[in-house]
Amino acid sequence: MKAIGIWKALPADDPEALVEREIPVPEPGPDDLLVRVAAISVNPADIRTRLRKTDDGHFAVLGWDVAGAVVATGASVRDFAPGDPVLYAGDLSRPGANSEYHLVERAIVGRRPAALAPATAAALPLTALTAWEALFDRLGLTPGAVPAPAPRSLLIVGGAGGVGSMAIQLARLVPGLTVIATASRPQSRAWCLSLGADAVIDHFADLEAQIADLGLAPPDLVLLANDPDRHLPALARLIAPGGRICCIVPFASPPDIGALMRKSAGLVWEFMFTRPMFATPDRARQGEILTRVAQMAAEGRLRPTGTETLSPISADTLREAHRRIESGRTIGKIVLSGF
Repeated sequence: MKAIGIWKALPADDPEALVEREIPVPEPGPDDLLVRVAAISVNPADIRTRLRKTDDGHFAVLGWDVAGAVVATGASVRDFAPGDPVLYAGDLSRPGANSEYHLVERAIVGRRPAALAPATAAALPLTALTAWEALFDRLGLTPGAVPAPAPRSLLIVGGAGGVGSMAIQLARLVPGLTVIATASRPQSRAWCLSLGADAVIDHFADLEAQIADLGLAPPDLVLLANDPDRHLPALARLIAPGGRICCIVPFASPPDIGALMRKSAGLVWEFMFTRPMFATPDRARQGEILTRVAQMAAEGRLRPTGTETLSPISADTLREAHRRIESGRTIGKIVLSGF
């Protein structure tokens, strides 16, 4: 089968940065699904992994957003069958899905409604899981439940990115929650408002002053989805006493979390690959979340955040997607469709 991967860290515009090669179709283990990949999308995690690749002679396949159909199941699988349409993000400790066929543990796979096209569904998994777990597992919100004590507010730093775009929409499931997003360009501000943000501020300007000018109280909760080294000091000054910040991207240098102490505020992490990487007992929750999110998207209650589709899936189109994401100016997700 065709697979697209990396041998060593190279700039995205280097023709050897991502290359195609033929590798054997893998055999499913007892709890695996073998999936024919119809569409994928690209995430910052792909960029970070590519840039950290050592020149160890190992061909590594990236890709952690998949929509496709099951073609074979492991001996212990009872709840999926060949032909079932699926979507998933996968497991960072296993080969990625930038290939014609891909193996994944059934527990972390969601069911894709037939009405949800693969190219639409492929934009969902990683960002939907990250946003869902950040809001509802790490920050303590509950979909459909009024926050207590009310009212509460959520600030999403990096609202126009893949996770931010999904988080704005999922936060609307919490009645009475004020959702503030950050964006720096007119196009990205308009995008955030179209997804349901109550207000949009510029993350390159004074956050405290902008919040005050809008007549809003300091946020109780923050989803930090962009450049934490730059933004954490300002967020420590801004956040309400007793608040909580959830960070989804790594710091370049150790952060000074002591600044949060005077507010009795907390910093928590969200890394959606934790459950599959450590085979946590609740990892099947990811399959359940994806099934729910996919159904919401199929019914028009959630807008998939793919804003551009490249075709076919090839080394050339993947390099182009990596280049665009590295520019820092993309809105939503870039999807690749069809081998």
